[in-house]
Amino acid sequence: MIVFDLVCRDGGHQFEGWFGSSTDYEKQRQAGLIDCPTCGCTSIDKAVMAPNVGIKGNQRAGSQPATTHAEEPASADESDQSVSNQVAISAEYQELIGKLAQAQAKMLEQSEWVGGDFPEQARAIHYGEKDVVPIHGTASAEDAAELEEEGIELTQLPLPVTPPEEQN
Repeated sequence: MIVFDLVCRDGGHQFEGWFGSSTDYEKQRQAGLIDCPTCGCTSIDKAVMAPNVGIKGNQRAGSQPATTHAEEPASADESDQSVSNQVAISAEYQELIGKLAQAQAKMLEQSEWVGGDFPEQARAIHYGEKDVVPIHGTASAEDAAELEEEGIELTQLPLPVTPPEEQN
């Protein structure tokens, strides 16, 4: 089995496909049998990806093999591709995520991390048992729904937050 990262031409949606071989992928692509699970587009290309090659059982990581063997020449279309282990993300999207991360970080600068105690702390503030201060932390979907039912305002953060004790 071989796994390819694939991308549709219409929407630029990236997804994974499993094939018996490179030839099987090409046959299915040319026959229009591969379609985007997001938009249904059948114009599909391989996305840029890094190969996943494990070390031989008789080698340690970082060691060189004792002998080398001649490699089989790559086919023309495989040898011309650049590789990366990162999903291709447009510059506009990267800029948008960067701005969103900056805005969230600025919003949380004056906020106190309360971790898993968020529901209890939010209730204490709401019911006047604690001074009104901005807080952030974690809450289950059930806890968040209960807080909202009690009239306690909260906002789900768009990006994950690393707890202070886990930061470098």
